[in-house]
Amino acid sequence: MTANSANTSASVFRLSPLIRITLLSLYVSLTVPLPFLSQVTAAPVPSVLLWVGISIGFVAVSAILTERVIVDEQGIQVTYPAWVPGFFRKGWFLSWLDVKELKPRSTGQGGLVYYFLSQDGKAYLLPMRVAGFTRLVKIVETKTSIDTTDVRPLAQPWMYMILLGFTLLLLLVDGWTITTALALGKLT
Repeated sequence: MTANSANTSASVFRLSPLIRITLLSLYVSLTVPLPFLSQVTAAPVPSVLLWVGISIGFVAVSAILTERVIVDEQGIQVTYPAWVPGFFRKGWFLSWLDVKELKPRSTGQGGLVYYFLSQDGKAYLLPMRVAGFTRLVKIVETKTSIDTTDVRPLAQPWMYMILLGFTLLLLLVDGWTITTALALGKLT
């Protein structure tokens, strides 16, 4: 049976755009002023080196945020595009037949994450930041007969909206910081 077969209906869940935009914006807002400040303060680290590091970091964060969850008749799979090296982010596949249970674990911040436990005792993290999480959980319940009534996403969209709002404020402060740094650089 091929992936395009009428009997195999695969669903693809990508990371929520709100989460992706928020985290990339936060990365930019926290790092972009550094090279400008490095120039103004005559820091020992050259600004060009900071730009290289920021660029590499941006690619790494972008790679992490390309996670995809694919569910079909055979099982659930977490994958990354071909440009993301396997040593950096490994995906996984778990057959529906190998799913023993869905186990909650508390996080250090008091939230709950869920792990699939396989028949051989391995644990696989249920991806919780995907767009369409409720639909994903319904598919898991249908395929495994595990009660998912209490399974909720780790973070609610309003939490990321607040973080995005503060990130946008930080970007405004960054604009002022960069403008000030450039003006001071011209004075000296």
